[in-house]
Amino acid sequence: MKLYVGVTDNSWFEYLSGLKPDEVNFWKPTGQPFKAIGPGCLFLFKLHSPFNFIAGGGYFVRYEVIPLTLAWDAFGEKNGANSLSELREIILKYRRSNESNPQIGCIILNEPFFFPRNQWIRSPEDWSANIVTGKGYQMEESIGRNLWESVKERLVFMKMSDRIEEPKPEYQPEELLSREYLMRARLGQGAFRVLVTSAYNRRCAISGEKTLPVLEAAHIKPFGDKGPNRVDNGILLRSDMHKLFDAGYLTITPSYCIEVSRRIKEEFENGGNYYPYHGKVLSVLPKLYFERPNKNYLGWHNENIYKG
Repeated sequence: MKLYVGVTDNSWFEYLSGLKPDEVNFWKPTGQPFKAIGPGCLFLFKLHSPFNFIAGGGYFVRYEVIPLTLAWDAFGEKNGANSLSELREIILKYRRSNESNPQIGCIILNEPFFFPRNQWIRSPEDWSANIVTGKGYQMEESIGRNLWESVKERLVFMKMSDRIEEPKPEYQPEELLSREYLMRARLGQGAFRVLVTSAYNRRCAISGEKTLPVLEAAHIKPFGDKGPNRVDNGILLRSDMHKLFDAGYLTITPSYCIEVSRRIKEEFENGGNYYPYHGKVLSVLPKLYFERPNKNYLGWHNENIYKG
């Protein structure tokens, strides 16, 4: 099993350590690939010189390349900036361009932790000053194991032992690791938004609409009713359909058929744009079976939300 030590912007770390969020976007200014670790692996924050220390970390969820505006809509201040304009300004300094909505790399990290300064960990003994982005370590080897033990000690000291997660064997296929982690992890709203958007290939599950600004990640069982931020409790919908779904004017059966309530016509004397979808199967479904809408959640929506 691997862990990764990523070189971290000191201002990004300072901002987020004060915010203490449930998730963060460790963004990259360009969409260069990131394949160093798999889901659930530890990603540690190594500060820039003169602070040559590891000062925190989080658990890797997924890497996605998405437009800057989606990254802001999903994570907001958890990107490490006060506003979209501030984030855009920071990113464009690295890109040396004037793009209004560039594609950026998003390393999505769950349950981040930030050590107090007296608990910072010295950089690994083999750390080189010319490392620009970061370095991976095998946890079966001494340096990686020592880092893991140091992190565990500090999490216990900070009374965050619930965040200590023993690594899984690396020989498991990444799809299996991803499924296991996403099923049990306490994902934040931003990760939910990005992962659902990616699972549906940025298309509305009902209409096939591809205009990203009007697409929203809908909970099947609402978060307020103890519905989890799991991909299989989500579905990507056009904003108007999202509202109708939440209000019970349309639903999706466990067999993935669309039902549109007669109440739209009765209450609003309208609905011509929606009734053509009635009885049809969803036009878009995730390729990965475990990311498809959970039939238990769909059944809950049919019974508790749908107006019939």
